[in-house]
Amino acid sequence: MKNYVIVGNGVAGVTAAEKIRAADPEGEITVFSQEPEPFYYRVRLPEVVSGQVEPSRIVIHPADWYKDNKINLLLGETVVKGDVSAKKVQSDQGTVMNYDELLLAVGARSFIPPVPGAEKKGVFGLRSLADARAVAAQAEKTKKAVLIGGGLLGLEAGYGLTRRGLTVQVVEFFDRLLPRQMDPAGAAKLQKILEGLGFSFYLGAKAKQILGQSEAEGLALEDGREIEGGLVLFSAGIRPNLDLARNMGLDVDKGVKVDDRLQTSRPSVWAAGDLIEHRGRIYGIWPAARAQGETAGINMAGGQAVYEGTVLSNSLKVVGVDLTAAGDIDADGKHQSIIFQDDSTYRKIVLDQGRIIGFIFFGLTQGVKECQAALEKGLDVSPYAQAMKEKDFDFSKLV
Repeated sequence: MKNYVIVGNGVAGVTAAEKIRAADPEGEITVFSQEPEPFYYRVRLPEVVSGQVEPSRIVIHPADWYKDNKINLLLGETVVKGDVSAKKVQSDQGTVMNYDELLLAVGARSFIPPVPGAEKKGVFGLRSLADARAVAAQAEKTKKAVLIGGGLLGLEAGYGLTRRGLTVQVVEFFDRLLPRQMDPAGAAKLQKILEGLGFSFYLGAKAKQILGQSEAEGLALEDGREIEGGLVLFSAGIRPNLDLARNMGLDVDKGVKVDDRLQTSRPSVWAAGDLIEHRGRIYGIWPAARAQGETAGINMAGGQAVYEGTVLSNSLKVVGVDLTAAGDIDADGKHQSIIFQDDSTYRKIVLDQGRIIGFIFFGLTQGVKECQAALEKGLDVSPYAQAMKEKDFDFSKLV
């Protein structure tokens, strides 16, 4: 009977456990989780910040699910050491576990740039339920918040803070919001909607230092302006958690290097999720982590699955409006683009030689799945280029 150990209880680790259990009903599966809660939907953390949703409502698999699937879940235990020769790991609680197959799925952490004063009280990242609770608690003590970074999760968290009655001031290094998901036209439309909800923006701006003594009182910008706020939230991306991989002597560059089977540089050690580098790329998105966990789990149990990569796609509700962006959004206007827009919606489909290479759907959902399928299959959609300019085009024709 094989002994499987999974370090990390996010979407990659849980998906791997599901695939292992499906292929090996008798194997021992142990999952270490640094967090005290079972598997939850990280994308919904801003809803917890808003106070509109209780943390228990974003839990995907409660404790009973692990019992039902004969998975030993160790909550609140961080694996700090691993010995690939002896094939064992050790947690900060002293638990030592031997393994036949080991998966590292420890994810990533919020990136807090080296801004002077970032260590002060009232300064946060948002990556865990504990973070969400702390931000919500701080929101009760102030009326103004400063959001550094105009990323998806950050804007959603900012929206949650506005629902608590706070004024939210966004500082973005780029000259538009969501530079990875929005071109200038779409970003301008989003900004207008956000301003109507009480956001204000400092675009093309750079943080100089957090103001205040021991507690944050605002932010000074490089251009001399100062922004008042008793809550400062960084939304400046993520960084892979690589300490354990380095401790184990795994091949690490930007992330933990894996092959197409999700195996690391050492036998019987696999990796999946936000900490890995696959074909030179780190994804940092939920769909990629899920697909990687699936591949790793199948292979840990003796299968022969191959991970070919994931089309970069983000789908979220930004301020209550659906946004999906995938592939090359062509912010510089180098390709043919088919655009529909009105006062509250924006749709852009980018073509290269008649094939979809990217798209933006803002405030519209009809056609997203079909465009995604056409992109992944490399279908020639040029016969429909003119018709796709219409709001109610029947996208089922594409596939």
